[in-house]
Amino acid sequence: MTSPQLHPAQWFRFARRKARRAWLNYGFFWFGAVLVGLVAVLFARGADLAQAQFVHWIAGRPWLALLITPTLTALCVWLTRKFFVGSEGSGIPQVIAAMHAPARRQLIPRLFGLRIIIGKIGLGLLGLMGGLTIGREGPTVHIGASIMYEMRRFYPRVSPQLERSLLLAGAAAGLSAAFNTPLAGIVFAIEELARSFESRTNGTLITAIVFSGLVSVALAGNYLYFGQISSAITPQASFVFPLIFAAVLCGAAGGIFNLLLLRQKRWIPQRLQVIRATRPLVWGAGLGLLIAVVGIASGGETWGSGYEQARALLMNQKETVGYLYPLAKLGTMVLTYLAGTPAGLFSPSLSIGAGFGHAASALFPAASASAVVAVCMVGYLAAVTQSPLTSFIIVMEMINGSGLVIPLMATALISSRVANFFTPPLYDALAHQNYSATSDPAKAPEEEVVPAAEDAELVAEDVVLPDRAAADEGPAR
Repeated sequence: MTSPQLHPAQWFRFARRKARRAWLNYGFFWFGAVLVGLVAVLFARGADLAQAQFVHWIAGRPWLALLITPTLTALCVWLTRKFFVGSEGSGIPQVIAAMHAPARRQLIPRLFGLRIIIGKIGLGLLGLMGGLTIGREGPTVHIGASIMYEMRRFYPRVSPQLERSLLLAGAAAGLSAAFNTPLAGIVFAIEELARSFESRTNGTLITAIVFSGLVSVALAGNYLYFGQISSAITPQASFVFPLIFAAVLCGAAGGIFNLLLLRQKRWIPQRLQVIRATRPLVWGAGLGLLIAVVGIASGGETWGSGYEQARALLMNQKETVGYLYPLAKLGTMVLTYLAGTPAGLFSPSLSIGAGFGHAASALFPAASASAVVAVCMVGYLAAVTQSPLTSFIIVMEMINGSGLVIPLMATALISSRVANFFTPPLYDALAHQNYSATSDPAKAPEEEVVPAAEDAELVAEDVVLPDRAAADEGPAR
């Protein structure tokens, strides 16, 4: 029995429906991921130029920082409060709140979108021009989520579940492009943001992360973020004690940093809290002045993200920083975050960890200095975020440290547990403090799912989930 012949117009309509379905299920997300990768690379280059501009301004005249840093910090505070509310901080707490907060349907429109993209990039660059301790990686996560959120405008019907998928894919793609670490982007999406691995969202999510990474590689080259580690090690019994010492040291330091951010009302004097609430420009200028003083006192070590210092220590250039560097950098990082402007934590945290590794390596001269620095970078980042898998995979990919897999993993697990004695995970706690009525995602109401309506041109798989396997199951339940 022969199949019925279709009229050319019917074939055209069939092909159009197939093409549209493929666009909505795959191309839509892939195009957004490519856009995230492009913006991430441009933001990275802009951040380098902004930081270099500040160094150029104060070259031979470090006292100028006493004018530039307070002025630009106050300007960033004013712009954030006036035009870009929601862009403050690293941006990762905003993404977590959008994933899990009970009032996420009301939060999402004011925490993501074109306004946030402009504020995050513009104010981040302005802060780096002022010498603030700012990392671009966390803000890139927020930017990526905002770009994908804006993509919803081109979708025929938008459900809460689709918005969640867009935010998750954009955030993970942003991390992948920022560090050139696609595997870390995947783990970050699972461990920190989604808190689960759902089979019906993993296909397109992973592809989006890879596409974003490919754009980064195409424009910036297939580089290692911190370069090839100068002396990898084969794990031996003699390295156990340095590893445990480094893990506990960084875990305690990360826990203290989290306490300083999460318990501000307990240690900031009441009079200063009043100034912060009623005279934010004075507050911002005062913090900027303190950052400038620390920067001058440290010989310029604490300016910017700390990338150059971390890279130098990994390359065994011990003369680059002093032993007090991690404490000074931790201090400027806290001061920058207290200002309430866009400011990422990833790169400065890695630099602080490298500084602790530099100090710890002096106590264990028989151990590889580069290896101790690497494990401390993982340890401090894991202590701050309490996301051990993401932390060790990020560093492993950034330094090509395949020979350090076991030490990196062990340090991340120990440090995160040590920090957990002091505080909960930082990003979750900030999301709860600033954007959520409850810290327990299980208490949040179930996500409202808008069922796909019948349509002659679209089938259920077009509007429910981005992954083909899920789409074949029909509307989400």
